[in-house]
Amino acid sequence: MPNSSSLKKRLKVWERDAGALHASSEPKELMGAILEWMPSGAKIAAVCDRKPEAGPSIVFYERNGLERSSFRINEPVDATVELLKWNCSSDLLAAIVRSGNYDSVKIWFFSNNHWYLKHEIKYLRKDGVRFMWDPTKPQQLISWTLGGQVTVYKFIWVTAVMEDSTALVIDDSKILVTPLSLSLLPPPMYLFTLNFPSAVREMAFYSTKGKNRLAALLSNGCLCVAELPAPDTWEELEGKEFSVEPCVSATSLGSFVHLMWLDSHMLLAVSHYGFNHSNCSFQTPSSEDRLCGFYLQEIQLACYEDNLPGLLTCSGWHAKVSYQNLLEGLVMGIVPNPAKRCAAFVQFDGGEVFEYTSKLGITRRDLKHDEISFSSSCPWMNVVLVGVSEQPQHLLFGVDDMGRLHVGRRILCSNCSSFSFYSNLADNVITHLILATKQDLLFIVNISDILHGELELTYENFVHIGTKRKEEENTNFINIWEKGAKIVGVLHGDEAAVILQTHRGNLECIYPRKLVLASIVNALNQKRFKDALHMVRRHRIDFNVIVDYCGLQVFLQLASEFVRQVNNLSYITEFVCAIKNEKMTETLYKKFFSLPYCKGKKDLQANDFKGSDASLDANNKVSSVLLAIRRALGQQVPESPARELCILTTLARSDPPALEEALERVKVIREMELLDSDDPRRMNCPSSEEALKHLLWLSDSDAVFEAALGLYDLNLAAIVALNSQRDPKEFLPFLQELERLPVLLMRYNIDLRLRRFEKALIHIVSAGDAHFADCMNLVKKNPQLFPLGLQLITDPIKRGQVLEAWGDQLSDEKCFEDAAATYLCCSCLPKALKAYRECGNWSGVLTVAGLIKLERDEVMQLAHELCEELQALGKPGEAAKIALEYCGDISVGINLLISARDWEEALRVAFLHRREDLVSEVKNASLDCASSLIDEYKEGLEKVGKYLARYLAVRQRRLLLAAKLQAEERSINDTDDDTASEASSTFSGMSVYTTGTRKSSAASTSSTVAGKARDARRQRSRGKIRPGSPGEEMALVEHLKGMSLTAGAKSELKSLLVSLVMLGKEETARKLQHVGENFQLSHMAAVRLAEDTMSNDSIDEHTHTLERYVQKVKTEPQDSDAFSWRCRVFLSP
Repeated sequence: MPNSSSLKKRLKVWERDAGALHASSEPKELMGAILEWMPSGAKIAAVCDRKPEAGPSIVFYERNGLERSSFRINEPVDATVELLKWNCSSDLLAAIVRSGNYDSVKIWFFSNNHWYLKHEIKYLRKDGVRFMWDPTKPQQLISWTLGGQVTVYKFIWVTAVMEDSTALVIDDSKILVTPLSLSLLPPPMYLFTLNFPSAVREMAFYSTKGKNRLAALLSNGCLCVAELPAPDTWEELEGKEFSVEPCVSATSLGSFVHLMWLDSHMLLAVSHYGFNHSNCSFQTPSSEDRLCGFYLQEIQLACYEDNLPGLLTCSGWHAKVSYQNLLEGLVMGIVPNPAKRCAAFVQFDGGEVFEYTSKLGITRRDLKHDEISFSSSCPWMNVVLVGVSEQPQHLLFGVDDMGRLHVGRRILCSNCSSFSFYSNLADNVITHLILATKQDLLFIVNISDILHGELELTYENFVHIGTKRKEEENTNFINIWEKGAKIVGVLHGDEAAVILQTHRGNLECIYPRKLVLASIVNALNQKRFKDALHMVRRHRIDFNVIVDYCGLQVFLQLASEFVRQVNNLSYITEFVCAIKNEKMTETLYKKFFSLPYCKGKKDLQANDFKGSDASLDANNKVSSVLLAIRRALGQQVPESPARELCILTTLARSDPPALEEALERVKVIREMELLDSDDPRRMNCPSSEEALKHLLWLSDSDAVFEAALGLYDLNLAAIVALNSQRDPKEFLPFLQELERLPVLLMRYNIDLRLRRFEKALIHIVSAGDAHFADCMNLVKKNPQLFPLGLQLITDPIKRGQVLEAWGDQLSDEKCFEDAAATYLCCSCLPKALKAYRECGNWSGVLTVAGLIKLERDEVMQLAHELCEELQALGKPGEAAKIALEYCGDISVGINLLISARDWEEALRVAFLHRREDLVSEVKNASLDCASSLIDEYKEGLEKVGKYLARYLAVRQRRLLLAAKLQAEERSINDTDDDTASEASSTFSGMSVYTTGTRKSSAASTSSTVAGKARDARRQRSRGKIRPGSPGEEMALVEHLKGMSLTAGAKSELKSLLVSLVMLGKEETARKLQHVGENFQLSHMAAVRLAEDTMSNDSIDEHTHTLERYVQKVKTEPQDSDAFSWRCRVFLSP
């Protein structure tokens, strides 16, 4: 509304429903009635007339009438704004600006509190151009003219951050240049600017072999070229502006749609001829009539001005079209082919990709690349070199309008918002794909995974699954902290950084752990230890990575080179303090170091390192690494106080700490100070006080004090105590008391305090016979010293006392055999006899009794006692020997042999003494035993069948339950895969319901009392079989295996068979062997059937039967050891 007093106007806002005035602005010089309310409702755009200043400007108001911001239109004073329009997403503002003979369609974008003019299209004034934004597609603009020409523009955002991390930002007639590798300046800030005669519409950057060139197409149809100096001189260009002149061209270049460099003097462009708004100052009507449509053309460039080092070449460029090729379809994009000189890939509408070669054009028949063509049109396209440096191959990536990332015909990701590439190699071969998704997740993808890996499994389809445990989350992706942030570039090589631009325009630089570790690995493969250490420090990576990746043996050989390259004692000290025995490549960084880029480790270890030192302990990483570093410091670093402190650090941080060696070095420094000598080494060493304080700072003060005592230097111990802030009342009396003792006793007391018992024993023995009692007390309290004591003590009487004390110690430890031998060495025969008797060695007891020369009656009494003791211990066979050989009691001996089931020996002894009554007794006992075994084997055979049937039933039910669970899992949604897998993994701990139970009992297959006791103990240790429990299946199998014939049972069975034959009981023997053989065959068949069904997912009722497996075992060659108990005379035909 106009203000009558000052010819200024107010912006007023009314309520839609009530019609009441909502707000009113301050008076302003508004032009006409051009207003445009942002679709989101946040701003109202108006045009302000500022002719006295510099032409019109666009002002933005809030709905409350307050002015929010404004920007000036870069046009002459007489320019007018005819139309303003927001796009449907409220992020682009377009206007028609009339100036002179042209109407310009200008498009602005707001970012970081600055309005950028991103595109300008010029029409002749007579065309009367008008436009509108597509109501549903925010980046599609439709324009029309009075002549009936309708044009649809489909805009896309292209990130102008080049491969060398140079950022180029178009802003009206300027290009803002910022090398992000030098400084992370967010636009609209910049290092320097390039000014052009008209607004920039399209640009292309070329950087290789030290040459940096920029080509830009202007809105007036002119082509401009500038050559930039080497990037290392750009800091001198800070804040400067450079004007770039248009190229001189004799012919029309057309209206560029796509532009790229083929080489340093050749441009490849897709140009259109025939549009009125494409006319430029160099076009003529004849050329316009002659050419019409889209052309793929090569533009030859030449510069006729000298290039001065460190300066820009902005003028003197000439351009001419050297080759033209009429295009039959719409081109979606062009990218250079990095694997071939002067070649490019051209993508047509629909995703079809062809190769273009300079001067040859496109040959569809021969040069079509089906394997890299896309399945749909991809406005964003890039091609990179991947693979081995010697034989690289190219991969073509593209993103379509739906956010699907294509790699040739494959769709890599369905929700991609932006992507870039990272290379840690010097030859620009790409190693990683950097991918941001619409879920605001940043993925670091190995190129090798794209070529060979399973991306769906490794990267979970690039979708975050919320059920993942927290410790597993951040391995493959990073959460982008601000919604809508896009990848704009990366810093290659050792920088290993990803640059993100937030929605509001700020730049953020992050260092993904995966890229950082990849760059560290690359540096280690190239043996660039200094660079690797700098990266580890900068990114706070664990220092152990350097050692663990190289491998301990390799690093130990390269330690000298490591120290030489780093050449910084502070860094080396920091490295030394961080070393620990844990292997980080298998713990903290396990998931990262299982990736393919770690294959270079083989190259690192391929060298043939010689001269390995035996003093380096491969099992102690800390001590070995620190010893190697310490030696390298002595070889590579000149003497200095800092070097000495670093060496002390390596000693203090060893495992265990080498504090005594460190104190020895401090002691040498202190002695030089006391001598007040002019030794040059003194100038290269720190003071003893400084060295000692450094050692105390690194180590426990009590440990350092004890190490000083261990050197037997009381003065040094006192200095350590004083510097560790100890109370003199605590340590001075102790040190004074030690000082008053003789040297050997002083050392003995110190060794006792430090628990160095071997040294203490040496010193107390050296002190003389007067201290033998102390020596005996020491070895008795520390039995491990007995061998050393025998070696040190040479007096026979004292050696005997030591041996007797050692025997007493062994007896207390229940080592009676060793104790008896020790007593024999010192002729303590009664104690030796007692020790043999305690361990049940009856032959040793009777032998020592002979040495003592006991009377016959005493020996006989001792034999009777031993016989009773052995029977109580369950050793009737040994008791029988004593009864027969020492007691002469044949009847008792035979009965004991029968109890021992030694049937053949019992018969032999009975026949030896011609005792028919005893032969009859052996015969009756053997028949009873055979009858009992036949019953036991029959019962065992029945139990084998029952246990096997129960096992098969449990196994069948478990398989049915597993099949049911798997069927349920397949019906669950893909995003719940983790929950389903957790349910599946708990199956092994589930119980199987049973309708009936059976009481379990073990079949006794051993016929001796001791054998039965052993079987009972084994059964108790295995535990009961609980029907329906999770472990029932495995318990049944283990129980079946435990029913096998033991070696003792087989021996007793064979002896019984032979005895029955000797006694004329062939039929009984035959029956016993037949029943035992059937039991053994059935048991072996049942065990094999159970093992086969455990490894299968199904049970066949016809195949998995006991009868079939028994026949199978019978037909197989039988193990001679398993059936060695059988007599061949009783074998079945």
